[in-house]
Order: sequence, then C-alpha cells, then structure tokens
Amino acid sequence: MLLKSPLVGNPTFTSPLSIRESSFVEDNIYIPFNIEAKEGRLTTIEDNLFFEKAGPRKLIYFEPNKCAVGIVTCGGICPGLNNVIRSLVVELWFNYGIRRILGFRYGFAGINPENQIPTTELDPEVVDEIHDEGGTILGTSRGPQDPQKIVDYLKQLGVNILFCIGGDGTHRGAYEIYKETRKRNIPISIIGIPKTIDNDILYISRSFGFNTAVEEARKVLISAHIEAKSVRYGLGLVKLMGRDSGFVACYSALASQLANFVIIPEVPVILNGENGFLKWLENRLLTREHALVIVAEGAGANWFNEKDMKKDASGNTIHPDPGKFLKDIILNYFENKNIHIQMKYFDPSYIIRSVPANADDAIFCDSLARNAVHAGFSGKTGITIGFINNEFVHIPMDMVIKGRKQVDPTGELWRSVLASTGQPEYISSPL
Repeated sequence: MLLKSPLVGNPTFTSPLSIRESSFVEDNIYIPFNIEAKEGRLTTIEDNLFFEKAGPRKLIYFEPNKCAVGIVTCGGICPGLNNVIRSLVVELWFNYGIRRILGFRYGFAGINPENQIPTTELDPEVVDEIHDEGGTILGTSRGPQDPQKIVDYLKQLGVNILFCIGGDGTHRGAYEIYKETRKRNIPISIIGIPKTIDNDILYISRSFGFNTAVEEARKVLISAHIEAKSVRYGLGLVKLMGRDSGFVACYSALASQLANFVIIPEVPVILNGENGFLKWLENRLLTREHALVIVAEGAGANWFNEKDMKKDASGNTIHPDPGKFLKDIILNYFENKNIHIQMKYFDPSYIIRSVPANADDAIFCDSLARNAVHAGFSGKTGITIGFINNEFVHIPMDMVIKGRKQVDPTGELWRSVLASTGQPEYISSPL
C-alpha cells in the first residue's frame, strides 16, 4: 500500500531552493516500513506499507513572499525542542525567504484567542543560541483546545503552515485541527514533528529526545550502581520515564550493562512467592551483596487497582508511582526478614527531560525540522515527519494516533535486556 500524503492543493510554484535538480525528491518515491520479507506471499499489513519519502520538492504550493508560518510546542518538555524551533526558523528564513514566523506560546492554548496569549515573532536573531538550552522558548501546555477557534485564529492571522511539535497527544490535537481545515476547505498545511522521550510513536523508528534521555539515564545508573556496591546489601532503585513503553529503561540498561533487573509496562512482574521478584532480590543481595533495579514509570499495572488510574489533560493514563510503591514494598519485605539493606532511590525524570539535546539528537532535530518545512511548502498536510529504515518519510497523522509503539516482549530488544541483566524470565510474562 502506497501511502500518499493529503494536499492542501496542487503545487504550481517553483521552489526557491538553490540545490541541484537531482536533489529534489519526486512524489513517486516510497520507503518500505518492513525491510524484511519471508519467501512467498506477504501477508501482513505492515509488510505492504510504503511511506512517501520526505525531502524538498521542485514544485511548491505556497508562494514564499506571501506566506506566514506558525510554530507550536506541546506536551512535556524534551531535549531538542529548541533545536527544532531554531532549525525551522533558519530553514524558513534563509532558504524559503519567509519573513513572518509566529511562535505560539504555551502549546495549543496559545492558538486559542480566548486565552489571550500573545504570539512571539521569530527570526534568526531570536533563535540564534536557543539550541544550547533545554526546554522550549515558546513554552508548552497539555490538553485540547477547540479546533474551530484555532482554525479561525490561524485564518485571521494569515497563517498558511502550522508546525506542531509534540508526542501522541499533540498529534491527536493537530489531527483535529487538520480535520477542521479539510471540513471547511481552508488551505492551511498542518505538519507534525514527533517528540517524545519514551520513543513510543507508532511507525517511527525514533523520535527526537530519546537518545539524549538514554545517555542521561545511563549516567544515573552508573551513580546508582556505585552507591549500591559501596555498601553491604546496597540496593539502587532507579525510576525512569516510560508511561506505556519501556524503551528508555531497556536501552539505558543495555548502555550501562549494570542493571540486574528491569521492569517495564509491557511485561508484568510477579512480586511475591518463591518465584517472585522479592525472593529473587533477596537471593541476589545475600549472594552478591548489591543490586541495581530499573523500573519504568508506567510499569507494575498489575500491582494496582483500576480505580487508582487517572487521566491527565491530554487523556493519557496517570499511573500510580511504581517507584515509590516498589521502594516501600522492598523495605517492608527486608525489614520483616530482618535483613538490613541500604537502599538509594533515584527519580531523575524531570532532570533528564530538561537537559539540552546531545550531538546526535541535535543533528536529528535539524533534519526533522528541515524536512517538515519542505513538506509544508509542497502542500502536504495532515502528516508527521517520521524516520523509518534510516530514511525520513511522511506518515499520515491518523495512523500515528491509533496507538503507541511498545517493546515486544518476544523481540530482540527484550531478549537482549534479559541477557544483559541475567534476570529470570519466569518472574515476568508478556501481556
């Protein structure tokens, strides 16, 4: 299945980009979702998905000297937000000649005029050094806003392209804005740029901020390991981000090679009994005299009642804190056993997500932003810029918001974690 991007209209203007003819990407080039195929007939939907290749087009829809652009950042902060903003502005200003770039403050709330949040004019001087800072100069917020009011406001301001930078909640909001523009036949291009530390956006190999998060989490694990092994019966317990997907926990465990047990949302863990986690931890501490345990923020759903689950402003489940829960359970268990353990509990989540992007993420952010600008100007809409099989592609937003990417409990990543930690597989079982 060839997934062609929706268009606000047919492109007729010649691109202002000063690049070789061969550097322009044609609309009939696609990237396969799956690069493996079994001999014989391809049977799954994923086997037959081909995404439109991203990149500059020779013909564009919007006339640059009459175009205005909007940028908004939504959801939690993440390494690389300012990098994306900067690269968007630089590409728009210098390569497309755009002189009216509006930054909407505090997420989608800033595009609803009822909130009376003034816009920020962006230019190369304003964004010159922001990539060295964490967070976002535009501010952010969670929660939906009325798409009718947003589209009315964009039309009033004369905005032709809106870049929405955020995770799954942001893309759900952006998709509603896109649908409103289509319903009213208003030619505003809505382009998403995927941001999430959790790396949980469907169909996308990697979202920006993830590599930086893994690097920072690895530093915390090294510190927790040193704390644990420096005392007898020392235990380092580290809670890492991962509301529904345990990618940060898995990759940081593999990067550090120090963790003895990793608990993620995708794999329920049995706590009690002879074959439970607590008994395993007891044996580990008595034999090796130290241990390091990682728990993802959304793990342990089977430890809590459904009534304990709440929703945030974006509609995401707020899980009870498994780190503090596990901390108390472990302390009580060993106290009843009269074993004096020395626990150090680490929760670096808000430190990790507020740091500047590392070099790899900074480069990645730049490519995402520039491909987003190319997509917007060529008239694409209702898509996000994805990264699949080392290629940037256009992914329809309605596909992105159908669910979340998760760690496969039977896949190579989880098998690598089990091999690295040495934790017994019988304590946990796939959902």
